[in-house]
Amino acid sequence: MKAMAHVGALHALTECGIAPAEIIATSGGALVGALAAGGLGYEELVRLVTGIRSEDLVVPARADVLLRGLGAASVLRSAPLRELLARLLPVNDFARLRLPLRITATDLDSGELVVFGAAGRTDCSVAQAVYASMALPVYFPPARIGGRRYADGGIRAALPLELAASAGADVVVAVDVGPVLFGPAPGERPVPALVELADRALAIAMADQKARTIAGWRNTPGRPPLVLVTPAVDPHGTFAFDRTAAFIEAGYRATHAALAARAAG
Repeated sequence: MKAMAHVGALHALTECGIAPAEIIATSGGALVGALAAGGLGYEELVRLVTGIRSEDLVVPARADVLLRGLGAASVLRSAPLRELLARLLPVNDFARLRLPLRITATDLDSGELVVFGAAGRTDCSVAQAVYASMALPVYFPPARIGGRRYADGGIRAALPLELAASAGADVVVAVDVGPVLFGPAPGERPVPALVELADRALAIAMADQKARTIAGWRNTPGRPPLVLVTPAVDPHGTFAFDRTAAFIEAGYRATHAALAARAAG
């Protein structure tokens, strides 16, 4: 849910007269990216994302876990998330989107970062691509598209700046709501110890990868200017459904601050 900060970021860009030419989106950001690329404005985005409830995503796969134990594909059922995406997304065909949209996912069989949409694969629906990008291992089972398994794009690129390097942009605005190196906040939603450990290990790896990606961008000559937006959303949990409005506001404030700093600098 902390990815809902992207809604506030898009609103701040609009207020500053900046219209995105293309959206590159990963994980929870893929949902916001698909909604925006489908033509929804700020008020409609806020209405939709603040209406997302815990039961829309967090439905334990109890029967599968009880029957299969460690052989279960995930601890949560995929059907509620898939149904949510089918209900929310205004456009399900990449060719009909109002903005070019690139959604990233990780190919679990090859380890590659795969792009769906603009300049990538379009042999699936927008909803399938968004699910693939959001399918965080342990929590959700991987997506199966064209006989291959796909999971959260953040595994390979929590902040997919390398894709932005080839977009020909004048300026790249990157909204970073990814993992950080320190631990969960006190009172964060309790999860089974095995899930928490796997989640924490993945978060550490992703945070390190993200830091190296940002440093690499800044140290590579010829790259477009980077406006890095870091909303104050961590260490709040991914499943903090009661903080959606605060996350949107955090994205809005952080984007205005980053743009002001660039103008002053």
